[in-house]
Amino acid sequence: MKYASGKYLIFGDDDITFDESGIAELVDYFESHPECSILLAQTSDESGKLRKLYPSRAHKLSRLNSAKAATYEMMVRLDAIREAGISFDENFGAGADNYLGDEYIFIADALKKGLRGEFLPVRVAIHPKESSGSLWGTPKDLSARAAVFGRVFGAWAPLFRALFLLKSRKGRVGMFNSMKFIIGR
Repeated sequence: MKYASGKYLIFGDDDITFDESGIAELVDYFESHPECSILLAQTSDESGKLRKLYPSRAHKLSRLNSAKAATYEMMVRLDAIREAGISFDENFGAGADNYLGDEYIFIADALKKGLRGEFLPVRVAIHPKESSGSLWGTPKDLSARAAVFGRVFGAWAPLFRALFLLKSRKGRVGMFNSMKFIIGR
C-alpha cells in the first residue's frame, strides 16, 4: 500500500482473475459514498460457484461480521487508509506463522480508527477453490486463528473464540483442541 498510486486499491495475486464489471460497481459505490473506506465483495471459484456463503444484501462491516474476509475480496480508498495509519500486521498472513487473518485484523484496525466499511454482494474475482483457509481444524490452523482473535478482541478473545467454535459449520475439532483454541494456546 505504501507504493500504490491512485484513488482505490484492490488486492490480488497471480491466481486471481478479476471481474471488471464487478470492480466498476465497487468504484461507482466509492464515488457515491465518500464516507466509505473499505469494501468487501464476493469471489467465485473456477466453476463459477461462490467461494463461501455470502450475505445476499449489502451491510455495514463490523468486527463480528468480517472474520471471513479474504484479501482478494477487498477494495480500499487509499487516502483514507493512509491518513488513518492503517497497514497490514506483518505477524499475520501469507508467509507468517499466523498464516491467515491479516485481512480481518486490517478491517478491525480500520473500524477502530473510525473508518467505515461495507459488504456488497458483487463478484469481483475468480480464485481457485484451494486456499490457506482450507486447512481448518489442524493444530497450525487453530493456533493461527486463536492468535487472530487475540489480536482483534484482546482480553475478550476467549469468549469470541468459544462463540466461533459454536457457530462454525466446518466440523468439530475435539474437546482438547477446542479448549486449547479457546484459551489461545
